[in-house]
Amino acid sequence: MDLVIRDVDVIDGSGGDSYRADVAVDGGRIAAIVKEAAAAGCQRPTARRVLDAEGLALSPGFIDMHAHSDLALLRDPEHTAKAAQGVTLEVLGQDGLSYAPVDDRTLAEVRRAITGWNGDGSDIDFDWRTVGEYLDRLDRGIAVNAAYLIPQGTVRMHAVGWEDRPATEAELDRMRQLVAEGLEQGAVGMSSGLTYTPGMYAPDSELAELCEVVARYGGYYCPHHRSYGAGALQAYEEMVALTRDAGCALHLAHATMNFGVNKGRAPELLALLDGALADGCDITLDTYPYTPGCTTLVAMLPSWASEGGPEAVLARLRDPETSERIRHHLEEIGSDGCHGVPIEWDTIEISGVSDPDLVSFVGRTIARSAATRGEAPWVTARRLLIDDRLGSTILQHVGHEENVRTIMRHQVHTGGSDGILQGLKPHPRAYGTFPEYLGKYAREEGVLSLEECVAHLTSRPAARLRLPDRGLVREGYVADLVLFDPTTVAAGSTYESPRTFPVGIPHVLIGGEFVMEDGKRTDVLAGRSIRRTPLS
Repeated sequence: MDLVIRDVDVIDGSGGDSYRADVAVDGGRIAAIVKEAAAAGCQRPTARRVLDAEGLALSPGFIDMHAHSDLALLRDPEHTAKAAQGVTLEVLGQDGLSYAPVDDRTLAEVRRAITGWNGDGSDIDFDWRTVGEYLDRLDRGIAVNAAYLIPQGTVRMHAVGWEDRPATEAELDRMRQLVAEGLEQGAVGMSSGLTYTPGMYAPDSELAELCEVVARYGGYYCPHHRSYGAGALQAYEEMVALTRDAGCALHLAHATMNFGVNKGRAPELLALLDGALADGCDITLDTYPYTPGCTTLVAMLPSWASEGGPEAVLARLRDPETSERIRHHLEEIGSDGCHGVPIEWDTIEISGVSDPDLVSFVGRTIARSAATRGEAPWVTARRLLIDDRLGSTILQHVGHEENVRTIMRHQVHTGGSDGILQGLKPHPRAYGTFPEYLGKYAREEGVLSLEECVAHLTSRPAARLRLPDRGLVREGYVADLVLFDPTTVAAGSTYESPRTFPVGIPHVLIGGEFVMEDGKRTDVLAGRSIRRTPLS
């Protein structure tokens, strides 16, 4: 054998009780599991390397169901932010905006639109245009495995542009074709960002047409739906009804209930989902174990202000009369970009800027920076949007801890970091989501048992992705494995020091190769694209 992990407590991802075993790995797969090998006095497996794992737990690798590492995986071969957490697979292409499928025009536009998520890409060789070509690029070697969702906003950008209007029949045919091609090339489903332009301009009828294509290929639809604030429950109902009619599996992205209007209302969301599940709907969701959200500052603007793309947004911001209309919608009406809730500037903390000359804004709320400058908050926000050319990222402190805890207990819950790796002070979830689940919510607070928690992070997402040989510690399964200390595992990242690595996760293997060893990143690039499993 290549490796034997000896005397380890196996938490196998099923949610069942842990057990002591020797686990042998050979050829990138789990070759043998010998339970209670030492006590039974049986022949123990031997290998070229033996790892004494006394005191450690062994689990399947964690699956990040909502990642924004689309360029980070190419830019940063080490990708320790995720590898150190025990993440062995990330799902990219989230929130309806990513870098395939594109043509030259669309690529330039999407790079501008999500600079705050991924940087401007000036350090990346964009030598792909299709989904298949992007996945081929990942297959040259990346730190962790990656699956991909076709981004509906990018598809609409490609076929329709940035206009707020229904698609023509020819444009809808083109979108159907792009979605089908992406699924044929290996995408696992389709995402939307329905508070982001231009994807938000799609009516439900258009989304349903695309979901029907997704369903034919056995994929799933992953919407960032139309509101997480005012009207959140109606937005969830809309997605459930849409996918029910289309016959498509549904995975709700970062399924939170935020803003003051939703405090304590998570049980209403879960009752809605339970009713749909009882009717036979195929639904899952993911969350991160934190209360603040994270996005770009420009995402807060009303959708009409973003029609036409980034340059049109900047032109509107520079025009005093239009800028005042934007302020009115933000502060007094509640823009659709801010989920229908009037913006509270003391909840909007700048986490990153594209222009280094603007770094003084980072780590401060818009309200605080405005007070320092002696001006109204909108004046400060407008100045920052223009000067940073829409590249600023934010933390939005609008969540509720009781909602977070209630949702993470649900039977269809999975873990997703929603981790944006850009900016001087990114959200700590980018570096801490999975150890935060294990340490804070399982060990310290008992919101989930450790065995349940591991199942949420491994077998449940693997089932959603229809991966036949991942997500469990089973003989014959791919050896994507994590060894952690249940007594010490914890997120090191904080809001003050968000790029701090976790503790208590000494070893991580992908395909039987150590990507983390003794708490340090190796030079192994064992990750590859994980492509859609064809329907049998």
